[in-house]
Amino acid sequence: MPEIFKHALKKSLLHGVLAFLLLGPMTGLVLDGFQIEIHWQRPCYLSLSVTLLSFILHVLIKHPRLSTYWKKVTRRDHSIQVIFPKKNTTKWQVLQGFAAILAPFIMYKSIGNYGLSILIMALIYVLLGLGLNIVVGMAGLLDLGFVAFYAVGAYTFALGSEYFNLGFWFALPLGAILAAAFGFFLAFPVLKMHGDYLAIVTLGFGEIIRLILNNWATLTHGPNGLAVNKPTFFGLEFAKKSLDQTPTFHEFFHLSYSSSHAYIFMYFVCLLFVFLTILLLERLKKMPLGRAWEALREDEIACRSLGINPVTTKLSAFSMGAFIGGLGGVLFAGHQHFVNPSSFTFIESAIILAIVVLGGMGSTRGIVIAALAFTLLPELLREFSDYRMFTFGILMVLMMLWRPNGLVRVTRLARVRPAQ
Repeated sequence: MPEIFKHALKKSLLHGVLAFLLLGPMTGLVLDGFQIEIHWQRPCYLSLSVTLLSFILHVLIKHPRLSTYWKKVTRRDHSIQVIFPKKNTTKWQVLQGFAAILAPFIMYKSIGNYGLSILIMALIYVLLGLGLNIVVGMAGLLDLGFVAFYAVGAYTFALGSEYFNLGFWFALPLGAILAAAFGFFLAFPVLKMHGDYLAIVTLGFGEIIRLILNNWATLTHGPNGLAVNKPTFFGLEFAKKSLDQTPTFHEFFHLSYSSSHAYIFMYFVCLLFVFLTILLLERLKKMPLGRAWEALREDEIACRSLGINPVTTKLSAFSMGAFIGGLGGVLFAGHQHFVNPSSFTFIESAIILAIVVLGGMGSTRGIVIAALAFTLLPELLREFSDYRMFTFGILMVLMMLWRPNGLVRVTRLARVRPAQ
């Protein structure tokens, strides 16, 4: 037994030294004006953390009793798990529904409107993750420019508000349809591309959209951005007083005015669209279109041999994913009441892709969990905001090594033969 700890200690010390040599210049040297200041506390803490983590992992891997649990956690089974229907699923779904309904009121009581804003952005990222999951997780097409469809939806609402006084409810289907059209036309030049080449083309498409929005100042106002019309509840504004003397939301329902009404309304709108999107995806998985996406992901040659047209399959995947991305863009614009190109950089595409990979490609439940974690945890750990992207990178590497299937494996219900 001591030999295990000696081996783990040697390996962990070596990893700690390497981490210090690598992270020392990156985190210890800080540029202050024209001078470089040396702060060795950060690399020391990071290298100590790496040493401790490495020691724990080596003990888990080599320990005769703990290694069995480690193998279960890090199993690399790429197959789809077939499960039998459970009797208590309805009760669990009802509890989840009650939790989702009570969440905004609990957050408002704890941290006010800021908490509601965090929840709204979490739901928007859930929606974006579900949209990208169609392209990457179900169809197996690596898309690094998904933020372009997000931007198309947001700017459809913003430009419509600026030039045509477009309302929120009319902008929702319009922005989603225009984003789906962009996804349809993007799919044509990449029909014969795979892997890295497809990723590069989609990355370029996302950057082209961002640069057009940033430089076409006469139309989009460039970096200054555009103001967006505020959402209404059947024509009732969430304002203290209406400019045209029509009753506002709180006046119509005889409530005292509160700025939280608009946030709570936007939360439930986003929750409704997330719920409808999950229902749609679960139905598509069982339909021939969803089966065709999965066949394309596994092997395109075998897909052709089965009589499935890969052209229409790719076009449908890009269009459906872009449709959901455009919907998320309209919701984002309606929540922020303002959009500018800085909200649609490559880092947004990277975060959405990280949500899909960490949650489990093709797993709806895993993507919901990963999206909530990616948006809620950084707010809870704001003291470590400087290491946010560093943490994301470590999580991606660890997931690829030990949990390539993501947090939640893809499951499929078994068909139970009825008793005769």
